[in-house]
This record gives sequence, structure tokens and C-alpha cells, in this order.
Amino acid sequence: MVKENKANVAEIKKVVLAFSGGLDTSVILKWLQDTYRCEVVTFTADIGQGEEVEPARAKAKQLGVREIFIDDLREEFVRDFVFPMFRANTIYEGEYLLGTSIARPLIAKRQIEIARETGADAVSHGATGKGNDQVRFELGYYALQPDIRVIAPWREWDLTSREKLLKYAEQHGIPVEMKKKEGSPYSMDANLLHISYEGRILEDPAQEPEESMWRWSVSPEKAPDSPEYIDLEFRQGDIVALNGEELSPARLLARLNELGGKHGIGRLDLVENRYVGMKSRGCYETPGGTIMLRAHRAMESITLDREVAHLKDELMPRYAELIYNGYWWSPEHRMMQMMIDASQAHVNGWVRVKLYKGNVIVVGRDSKTDSLFDPHIATFEDDQGAYNQTDAAGFIKLNALRMRIAANLRNRK
Repeated sequence: MVKENKANVAEIKKVVLAFSGGLDTSVILKWLQDTYRCEVVTFTADIGQGEEVEPARAKAKQLGVREIFIDDLREEFVRDFVFPMFRANTIYEGEYLLGTSIARPLIAKRQIEIARETGADAVSHGATGKGNDQVRFELGYYALQPDIRVIAPWREWDLTSREKLLKYAEQHGIPVEMKKKEGSPYSMDANLLHISYEGRILEDPAQEPEESMWRWSVSPEKAPDSPEYIDLEFRQGDIVALNGEELSPARLLARLNELGGKHGIGRLDLVENRYVGMKSRGCYETPGGTIMLRAHRAMESITLDREVAHLKDELMPRYAELIYNGYWWSPEHRMMQMMIDASQAHVNGWVRVKLYKGNVIVVGRDSKTDSLFDPHIATFEDDQGAYNQTDAAGFIKLNALRMRIAANLRNRK
């Protein structure tokens, strides 16, 4: 059932498993114990997935685990991963707000920390050999601890279907919750930034998602008939207050998720290009993130220099690819993040947005300290000499020079 040779199997003494307590990782836990004859340490991260994490402790104990780590990482997740990503206005392939991608480097980081604390010589995850997460986890592991051993069961065993997993669980006395007679449920991943859906009807890109699939948001058709206005205060590129109330990063994002979901905001149906080479169809709900992105761009519109803003827009697709492909801990990401963070020093002020039936509409923005918008220059009324319009003639002629030279050359032929 395992492809790795016995010599390598014998080398593993203790492994830290990223453990949710669901079917896949419960089977993996038992499989590691039986196949590698090693001690398993479980690590469960609370990053705002909206489900109780304590049942994972009970499941781990039931399966004989002695060292169990359950960590509340919600504030760290939003403060140190989500907010830095949104300073860059990051979207992958024009649409995806990278909710799954941005959680993986944090989980990898904490796994490696636990491996060091417990003296483990290996780490393990439940990502399949077809997806992006195996890459994200393992690039993080190796970047943070180059000599760590990685066990990826889905690349080793022959339990290649849900039915085989259920049979294995039954044979080994592994309790399984939410066993469904109608077939496999959607494959879902949730955290404070988003919830994703794959599988079932979504495997046919021509089929519209079932309305019952969505968990966080109402459909735009059923959203309130009256708009809701909210004010967001920014400090150095990060939102720090909602409607005048200062909130921690995690609490703020959770509140924006509630507001966005109420108004049908943040749904996405996407066929994306996975790093491993295949196309994949997934659906995402990112209500709070959708509001954050729109508001942040509005804040930057009056506080960023034109060339800085344009350079950020040029770099953003590359930055998004780094995160999507799992290179958060790479030197190129550190370099880009330093540049992005430096650009945010003057992104301070407030933005007012209107939430209405799936839309986030910017209706106001201001910065008392850092606005580059000068109404005396921009006005269509009398600017009282603040801007000399005749200066534009020379500016235009200089910029047209190369085109006039080329036109003269064509006319002589």
C-alpha cells in the first residue's frame, strides 16, 4: 500500500500531521501509525473555518495520539498573511482572491515550529497529488526547514477514492461523521477569508452551481432591497476601523464577511489554471475580501503617486502567482512585500462604500493627511492660476515627436 521502501519507512520516528479530524486526515493518521510505525503528533489550526476544532482533539485521542496541538491562529492569519496580500490588491487570473492559497504558508510555518518543539523528524499533510496544496505546503516546509522529511500519503497509498477511504475507516474502527448516502459532498475549504467548493456538479464547467451549495452569502436576488453604507478607515494600507469602531484584524474581517454575505457579495465561479498544469473549476465565497479590495483601491486612488500605483498594478500578477504557486517564503516574495509595504506608508484615510445586491460601490473617499487630490488644480471651474493650461501644448508636442517622425518617413516613401 506504500511505495516508499522499507529502509526509508524505518527512519521515521515521529511525524507532525496537519489534522482536521475529517475523513481524509483521520485515515491518514491511522495509516501513518500502521505504515511507518511512528508516533504521530496532530496539529489543528483554527483560522476561522467556522467549525468546532475541539472534536479534532477527541478524534486524535481516540486514535491514540499523545501530543495534540490545537492553535487559534485567526489573528495571525489576517494580520500577517491576509492584510499584507491585500496591500498589493492581489487577484489571481483576474478574479480569484486566493483564500486557500494564503492560508497554506501559515499552516506550514506552525507545523515546522511544532516539529521542532516535539523533536519530530517528519511532517505530513492531506493534500492530493493532483492539486496545488501539496506544492504550497511542501515548498513552505523546505523553505523553513530544508532537511525535514515530508510524507504525502496521497502520493504513496492506493486509497484513491472516497469509497476506499470509507472502507479503510470501517476496517480500522475509525469513526466517520457526515457519511452521505447520496454520494460525495463538495470538497470544501474554509477560513476567515473565504470558503471554496470543488467536485460534484462543479466538475462540469457547463453546469450552474446549485443555490444550496453556498454557505456564507444569500443570492443577489434575495439580498435586501435597500443599500447599506459602511465607512472603512485605513492606516498604512490596512483597514483598522469599521463605521468608526476599531477592531482587530480577525474581528474586522469576520464582520465584513457578515455584511457582504447579507448583501450577496463575493461569489465567484472560476475555471483556473493549477500550478501542476491542469485546469480546475471551483466556486468561492469571499464577501469580506471583495469589500476590502474595492475599498483599498479607492483609498490608494487619492494617496498613491501615479507611477507607484501603476508599478504596483504591473507587479501584482507576478505577486499573485507567487502566492498561488506556494512561494510565500521565497526570497522574491520577501523582496516584493518590502516594496509593497513601503508604498503603503501614506495610504491613510477613509472610504465609504455602498453594499447592494452583490455590488460594492465606492461612493466616497478622503484623507486629511495624505491625499494627493488637489481640487484647486482638478476643478473645471476657475482654478485662479493653479494650473497653466498652455503648458499642455509643449507636453503634447514632445510626446508626439516620435510619431511625427515616423509619419514623415512614411509620407516620403
